[in-house]
This record gives sequence, structure tokens and C-alpha cells, in this order.
Amino acid sequence: MSKRSPPTPSAFAPLTRPTLPANGREGRDGTSVPGGSANAVTSSHRAISRQRAIRRFKLTLLLPLIALFLFVLVPVLLLQLYFSFHQWTVYLGSWWDADYVGFDMFTDVFTDPRFGWAVVRSLAFATGSTFGCFVAGFALAYLMAKPFRGHAVYYIIFILPMLTVPVVVSYTAEMMLYRNGPVNGVISMLTGLNFQVSWLTDPNIALVTVALLEIWNWTPFTFIIMLAGLAAIPKEPIEAAEILGASKWRIFWEVQVPLLRPVIMLALVLRFLEAMAEFPKTWALFQGGPGSATETLPVYIFMTTWQYFEISKGAAMSYVVMMLMIVIVLAAIHLLRREKRSLDAMYAPEAAEA
Repeated sequence: MSKRSPPTPSAFAPLTRPTLPANGREGRDGTSVPGGSANAVTSSHRAISRQRAIRRFKLTLLLPLIALFLFVLVPVLLLQLYFSFHQWTVYLGSWWDADYVGFDMFTDVFTDPRFGWAVVRSLAFATGSTFGCFVAGFALAYLMAKPFRGHAVYYIIFILPMLTVPVVVSYTAEMMLYRNGPVNGVISMLTGLNFQVSWLTDPNIALVTVALLEIWNWTPFTFIIMLAGLAAIPKEPIEAAEILGASKWRIFWEVQVPLLRPVIMLALVLRFLEAMAEFPKTWALFQGGPGSATETLPVYIFMTTWQYFEISKGAAMSYVVMMLMIVIVLAAIHLLRREKRSLDAMYAPEAAEA
């Protein structure tokens, strides 16, 4: 009888799964697949889908604006350009048969003294009202930077003027600014003097009257921007200055104001551009008067086009003003980029140390 050979030890060895790498997984065929490459593929897919979602979101926002620009603004600009190089008024025949005059309309604009004075008034009005809105808005924002009892109520009160329709502001001011009206009466009562200022009929202060109404109407705009800027200032520089014993004035002037320079520049630029285009209050109160004291660029262009019916000259003036505003906007963009670069350079050493 033959003896059986003893089984080899490997016959009774337990079945074991192949060892996988620490960051791996087993494929469908039993082979190991590196987990790092799988994670990389998943991350790339997520990044691609995120980029597509961002692109779709941008197109959703931009397509209506592009369509508005192409189908509404571009035809108007082209028609306006046509009128700028052709002599036509409403008293002539078809506008398509207007005579080509080249740059004569632009020559008339640049040699018109009323247009020059309108530019000066608009720049003076925009500069004064912008400065007033900024000072008042920044002061209110600084007072409202820290919460206190009744904070929300004051916030609502401060933004109410911006929600008021400009024409309503004008008609309300007209009732209050008469020579014997409430404003002069209150000032006379507070000062004890017979304060009789002709806010609406004196050509020397008519533009100042509109500027004061503009400051009251649009101070909330600067207030909101500066309040957001103050809320975004990091606390670490202020706390460090307090530890070093700096006074509140030095903290404000040497810490907060430098950090707020881009926000300040943005508020000034936006307010200045809007003030250059101010029309409703000026027209509702004065219609360019007394005399020509409040004849700013929007008012003079309106009068030239729709009262004197000089359509071609009004179109040429509009293009000149548009070029002026483009120059101002480009200069503003340059200043904003410079302020951003200076702020980035201020934070660059701290980021390098971190």
C-alpha cells in the first residue's frame, strides 16, 4: 500500500487579498488602481464643470446687456453720428436728405461761448456736490460704523433721501426756499437775524442751491459705500495701533484712511460722473435760469435740441460730452488701479511673512 505524500504547507495557507497601496483602490478586474490619479480625475472634472457654470452665469448676465447695446444703443449712436455730420432741423424736409457739412457742427460747438460756460458750470457743480456728498457721507458712515441702540432706525433715516424722486425733491424745495419760506424763517429764528436769501431768483447762488439739493439727495450713496469700506477694514492694524498707544485721530488718519483709499476713490468717481449728468432737479427748479446761471451741459444740450430744434448741433455736443466723459472715466480707472496696486504693495510684506 502506497503512502500518501503529506500536503504541502501552501495547500492549507489562508487565502489573502492582494495588498493595495495606501492611497489605492481595487478595479473591477481585481487590479489595483492608484487613488491619487482617481482623485485627480475627479478634481479636474469638478474644475471643468465649475468653469462651465461660471461661464454660463457670465453669459446669462452679459447677453441681455450686449443685446441692449447692439439693438438699442448702437442704432441711436449711429443716427446721432449721422446728424453730427449733416445739417438738419425739424423745419427741413426728410432727415435722410440733410446736407453733409463735415466738421462744421463740431466747429460751431467749440466756438460757442455758451457751451464753454456750460462745461465750466458742470465741472464746478460736479466738483462741489461730490465733495459735499463725500464729506457728509463719510462722517455719517464713521458715526454708524459701530452698532448701538437704534442703529437700524438711523440707517433707514439716512438712506431715505436717496429713495426720493429728484422731481419731488425739486418741487418740495421750491415750496421751502421762497424768500419768506420756512428755510429762511428757521435760520432767522436760530441766528436772531433777518435772514432773507433769494435761493431761487439770485443768479449768484442758484447753482449753489442745486448743489445743496444734490448733496442732500445723494449723500446716502456715499454713506453706503463708505460704511461698507469701514466694515471691510481688518481689525489687526487698528488693534496694534491701540496697543502702541495711538490716539483715535492718528488711528483714523494713519491707519483707516490709507486702507480706505480705493473705496474713497471709487465713491468720488461714481459720484462725480453722476453729478455731471444731473438734469431733473436743475430743470424742474430753474430751466437753466435765472438768466443762464444754471445752464449746465445736460440743460444746454436739452435746450439746443428740443427748444431751439438744432438737432445736428445737439448731436455734435452730445458726442463732444461723451468724449469728455470717456477721458474722465479712463483717468478714474487709472487712479483706481494705482490705489489698488499701492494697497497690494502694503499687504505684500505681511503675506510674505505668513
